[in-house]
Amino acid sequence: MKKIFALAATALLLLNTGCSGFLDEELKSSLAPSNTYTSSYGFEVGVTGLYGLARSEFNTWGGAFASHGQACPYEALQIGTDIVFAGHKDGSLMPFENLSYTPSTTFVTSYWNYAYGMIASANEILTYSEKDGVKWDNAGDKAFYQAEARFFRAYAYRYLVYLYGDVPYVDKIEPNFRLDYTRTPKAEVLDKMIEDLKFAVANLPGDPDKVVAGRLTKWAAEHILTEVYLLAGKNTEAEASAKNVINSGQFSLMKDRFGVAKDKPGDAFSDLFIEYNQRRPNGNKETIWIMPYEYKTTGGGGANDDWSRRAWVPKYWEIADFALADSMGGRGLAQIVPLKWWIENDEFLAPNDMRNSPYNIKRDWYYNNEKSDKKGELAEITETRWNTGQLYPAPTKFFYGKVDDLAYSGSNKDRTKIRLSETYLLLAEALIRQGKTADAAAAINVVRERAGATPITAAEATVDFLLDERIRELLGEELRRFTLVRFGKLKERTLKYNTKTQNMDDHHALWPIPQTIIDSNTGAEFPQNPGY
Repeated sequence: MKKIFALAATALLLLNTGCSGFLDEELKSSLAPSNTYTSSYGFEVGVTGLYGLARSEFNTWGGAFASHGQACPYEALQIGTDIVFAGHKDGSLMPFENLSYTPSTTFVTSYWNYAYGMIASANEILTYSEKDGVKWDNAGDKAFYQAEARFFRAYAYRYLVYLYGDVPYVDKIEPNFRLDYTRTPKAEVLDKMIEDLKFAVANLPGDPDKVVAGRLTKWAAEHILTEVYLLAGKNTEAEASAKNVINSGQFSLMKDRFGVAKDKPGDAFSDLFIEYNQRRPNGNKETIWIMPYEYKTTGGGGANDDWSRRAWVPKYWEIADFALADSMGGRGLAQIVPLKWWIENDEFLAPNDMRNSPYNIKRDWYYNNEKSDKKGELAEITETRWNTGQLYPAPTKFFYGKVDDLAYSGSNKDRTKIRLSETYLLLAEALIRQGKTADAAAAINVVRERAGATPITAAEATVDFLLDERIRELLGEELRRFTLVRFGKLKERTLKYNTKTQNMDDHHALWPIPQTIIDSNTGAEFPQNPGY
């Protein structure tokens, strides 16, 4: 059934069904929805598929649930912003730096398919959960599985509204095949997402110590709800929602060393990104939701699920006097390279800021090739090496290497999706929007205090300062395009800081609607986004 869920993710068909309707004739096995969704166990199988789909959001090739079919889907949501440029010049990535993507560009279509594939599968779970005769093991099972499905439906629509704006809102399995969809206004879609997330908050478990690693809690839903409130302009609601998470008593910023490397050189911030440190049993009380990717582990990730290491780590191994090393981050491809304006700016990243420590940004690269006379010498970061992605200051949170396979392509430590520090910064965003700058400064200073950074005043609590702080704290964890679009700052900050992307105008805040969708929807007008 999981494979069929993935195969269903094609063009307009996704809007009509997950695994039913026109596909019914193909589903003769015991995994057909009508056979599967008859008990709590069947719904457990179904939501496992949803988690698998969600975890495939950046899958490059051959995913068991979904795949973008090209390198750099994650990078396409970082490039063409104020933080990075394309170092490796991947063909799939360059259109998003030079803004030459079209309605037929791969990721423009694949992210639409990814999201609607998840929505179709969530709708199927919700539809079958309302049928008579389901044998629920426990009284709360129905609401629990519905809460997970509704969370992931909202999670999928989050991609759609950020990338495409107005999109068809579909919340059920269509009984008949349709080619007459229209675009639902973004504000209406956001209201539906809020309904789903509020249901998830009310019906997901509240004790993170009693859920399996990677499984949702109400606090993950509440955090995403905060962001959606902000996207909808509901700032007082966002403030309350963020405070619910912060005041829950379940999470705290990690200020002391912890986990598997606590006795090795490092600091509290670097510990958050050490392999095996993302889960609560290892002492991490800051992380609210992870996606499990553990290396060579049943239920873990594969080599193509997460290429963030390849994205951020330099191609140092191309230089003759270097050799591949897990301690240097493994085999990076420098698909995205930090822009100098922020990473080389002492006013932006103060020397005493923990997030600027050698454990969090590697600035000194020493030749390590055993056959080289230069072994142990400090390598110079030249302009050419930086621009080609061979050597530059690199954030170590994405380092990943395995001594048993130094050329391994994947990054198989658990991926942190939500941390409490971001909840504080979302709270600050809600407060700034309401003019409560003193309270916003206090929220930002909680995050800066952990980093040992100088506290800010109310006068300094501006939108641009907050966007800067999100770079310092959440670089690469957030999807920077989404953040800048939500703030209405994509064009302004990209033109100000990114010399590689200087042809941006207002229409680039949205991607085009995939051409396959417009061509297939013959029964109703389906207008393209302006500028495409």
